[in-house]
Amino acid sequence: MLTGMSFLVGTSQFAIVGILATVAASVGVSISAAGQLITVFALSNAMGTPLVILATAKTDRRQQLLLALTIILVGCGLMAIPGFGFLLMAYVVLGIGAGVFVVTAYATAATLAPPGRQGRAMSNVSLGFSASLVFGVPIGRVVAAAYDWQVIFWAIGLLTLLSLFAVARVIPAMSVEGPVPLGKQLALLKNPNIALALAVTLFVFIAYSMMNTYITPFLTHVVMIGKGQISVVLFALGMASLMGSKLGGVLSDRIGTRRTLLSDMVIHALVLVLLSIMAGTRVAAIPLLMLWATAAWTFGPTQNFNLLSLAPEVSGMVLSLNSSFVQLGFAMGAAVGGIAVGSSIRAISWLGAVSVAVAFGIACIAFSRARTSQSRTPR
Repeated sequence: MLTGMSFLVGTSQFAIVGILATVAASVGVSISAAGQLITVFALSNAMGTPLVILATAKTDRRQQLLLALTIILVGCGLMAIPGFGFLLMAYVVLGIGAGVFVVTAYATAATLAPPGRQGRAMSNVSLGFSASLVFGVPIGRVVAAAYDWQVIFWAIGLLTLLSLFAVARVIPAMSVEGPVPLGKQLALLKNPNIALALAVTLFVFIAYSMMNTYITPFLTHVVMIGKGQISVVLFALGMASLMGSKLGGVLSDRIGTRRTLLSDMVIHALVLVLLSIMAGTRVAAIPLLMLWATAAWTFGPTQNFNLLSLAPEVSGMVLSLNSSFVQLGFAMGAAVGGIAVGSSIRAISWLGAVSVAVAFGIACIAFSRARTSQSRTPR
């Protein structure tokens, strides 16, 4: 049930990516302005979620899930009010609701699972979000082509309402552990190795967000893909993303986390450079875009393994911080990409390559520091 709801929540974030031009035209703004919906969603997710979690620390997890779904329902309701301002407000609310749901769903799944199966339960929740990227974007385009694009969010709202009843009936009341103060979480940033690793996350997701947010206009105006074929291409990119998520874990086990991260970032940057040069050639552009999606999503699980190795004693806190930096990357990438699109749509791939190159440089510094620290540790 939580996996299905995770798909629903993920679709509320990713569905708009495939219909950005349609949304922009319907509210009378430019594509770059509409792209800032991704920015406000990510910012409200990264900044609002810990505040709501702290404010509801004394409530049980079922109540937190109900609160998260109620916030998402309110966000979907705001979609019915005309105007770009209300659309922005709706995405702020959706970002907070989605963030609270994600945090609580992982904790709930781990609590409900029998001993020794917590990790599998949490991965099932994660599968819902991955599936929303694969199916949510093309489904959004199909629905928007047949009906008004707002129908997508009305459907999400209806399913969210049903989810409220399901959670109230099925999920038992569960006490929560004492909350970790926000100040204690931020204190982890004083650890140079963790701070550098989080900076790598930030710059990689800035690059990913620049391309992902404006992927539809990039396909239309640069690759020259017809509107009828875009859904097929987006589905293929979603499948490549799923393969990347699996590949990250496999490569980390076989060749090590550091080699996987560094080689992945090299491939990621090179693909973005080649895209800027060869995007006009459809035969080359589609495979390159699939390789880009694979490389971008190979990074995620590998970086999680890396962070866990840096601070295994505070794994929950460090992964929570990493999630916030992912969302900040989404926000900054959408914002920078919006400025770039105003001059040239091709610029997003160049800027993305630069951002990944910066992440690669930071990673080299971080790994060098770690090797130096290990060599100085007495045996």
